[in-house]
Amino acid sequence: MKHGIASLSIIPIRKEPSHKSEMVSQLLFGETFTVLNEQNNWLKVECLYDNYQGWIDAAQYTPLVEKDFAALANGEGGLALDLSGSATSSTHAVAIVAGSSLPFFDGLNLKLGKEKFIYNGQAIAEEGKNTQLLERIAVRYLNAPYLWGGRSPFGIDCSGFTQMAFKFLGVALKRDAFQQAEQGAVVNFIEEALPGDLAFFHNEEGKIIHVGIIIKDKKIIHSSGCVRIDSIDHFGIHNAAQKKYTHRLKIIKRVF
Repeated sequence: MKHGIASLSIIPIRKEPSHKSEMVSQLLFGETFTVLNEQNNWLKVECLYDNYQGWIDAAQYTPLVEKDFAALANGEGGLALDLSGSATSSTHAVAIVAGSSLPFFDGLNLKLGKEKFIYNGQAIAEEGKNTQLLERIAVRYLNAPYLWGGRSPFGIDCSGFTQMAFKFLGVALKRDAFQQAEQGAVVNFIEEALPGDLAFFHNEEGKIIHVGIIIKDKKIIHSSGCVRIDSIDHFGIHNAAQKKYTHRLKIIKRVF
């Protein structure tokens, strides 16, 4: 079976094998995947982190041997903490955004395929279930613009934001909001919600279309227009600037 690793800062994952096709997600530097199919200059991939499938440009990755793929699947590396940094090899530099995986990271050096890099930013290992850390990570993304399919501080959607925030805690959330709503245990009432719980919101048909992270003081941090903090109650999210509810609460889940 053929495996690969993202060797660029951000790789678009598209719904169909075309640059004109909708971007449904992204691979960040150091994230790995399995190749499911090849079509012309495109690869259909399944991301190791969340099993999400889509198409990437075949020129935008580095092949990965089975041994290294298995090692990275077992957590051999770190996570980039700075919103933006860089990794430098003997031939070139790559911009590294927050949440990128740093394969075989030893505190300074990392290895991607056969190439060695020096990383100049802050990095951490997956820290475990820490609510205070979760909020500190989440607020780093404040004002990041909303981008459908995005997972980086330079453009991120609602479920991409929750997924990336929880990645630092070693909690693997699925990619889309409706998929994340299938994880964890139900919290029956908003009054019982704790910081770190996920709140999901629905449209008129009852379909889950939005997700955010509950934080202290009856607030929620979520990506809507940009990553922002609003108030939440049993009706949903209330936007003070707009003086109205923007999202209707469907369910609350506790994932750790």
